Amino acid sequence: MRKWFAATTAVLAVLVLASCSEAPTSAGTKTETAPRKEAPAGPVTAKTAFFEMYKPARAWAPDFMLLSMDSSEVPGITSDGGKFGMWRAVFVSPSRNEARTFTYAVVSSGTDIHKGVDISPAQTWSGPTPASRPFQTMDFATDSDAAYQVAIAKAGAWVKEHPDKKAAFTLANASRFPTPVWYILWGTKTSGYSVLVSATTGTEVKAK
Repeated sequence: MRKWFAATTAVLAVLVLASCSEAPTSAGTKTETAPRKEAPAGPVTAKTAFFEMYKPARAWAPDFMLLSMDSSEVPGITSDGGKFGMWRAVFVSPSRNEARTFTYAVVSSGTDIHKGVDISPAQTWSGPTPASRPFQTMDFATDSDAAYQVAIAKAGAWVKEHPDKKAAFTLANASRFPTPVWYILWGTKTSGYSVLVSATTGTEVKAK
């Protein structure tokens, strides 16, 4: 009996010492965690911006269609390979006969550029013209970064000779083209280099 009592006492002593070595905790104590750091903003493709605009555009008009989309530069964000800090899109609603301009920016800059989606007031839209026709989302299959790869393969030599010229992107649809096209321009229309890429097939397009 004495041996059993001694052994039991020794075990209890070990357990008491182990419990004393642990830091006291309580049910109400909260574990502190380091604050999550937001990833630094970077340029995005046209489709990334488009899908940010999609939900508010659909809430405005379920029958909305894309009329045009343009890239924009944002101070502090370097555009690269068909990715930009801001994109501007014009959506139209045939049922409402209205058009609205949506913008998506990755950061805020000054008083004019706000991070996220901005929407302008509705304006009257008189319908399609030969030079400007709305198109369905399914026709917008080629993203801006893929279009850039096609365009730079054509414009590479000129761009290498003019490293200071930035590319600007415009997505639109006109009757002289079989599909909506990306118009990619380095420099200016009078002193630059441009390439047309189908937004549906992702191939270079020749103007009629």
